[in-house]
Amino acid sequence: MWELSPTEAYDAWQAGGLTIVDIREVGEHEQTRIPGIPLIPMSELSERIDELPEGALAILCRSGARSARVTEYLTSLGTYGEVANLEGGIIAWAEDGLPIEGSEPC
Repeated sequence: MWELSPTEAYDAWQAGGLTIVDIREVGEHEQTRIPGIPLIPMSELSERIDELPEGALAILCRSGARSARVTEYLTSLGTYGEVANLEGGIIAWAEDGLPIEGSEPC
């Protein structure tokens, strides 16, 4: 499985070469979020999978566990390009000092 550190994902996202997709649930997203990142909760993914953008994706959750499962699933489908797990999730993102809105993730 391909993994990206928060800084690697942030740099690629800012350069326009990657879309980061948040798969946490709505309540988690309301508490802490990354500005400009789409939310497709893992519990809704099967119904909303057509909303995933084309191109390279990095999948984000709280700590990297759920996003690893989703990354493996999307990779197994074979219909998406590069799909990476964002290592450490939004917790690592915040620890690296990257932009978030809301409270610190716990």
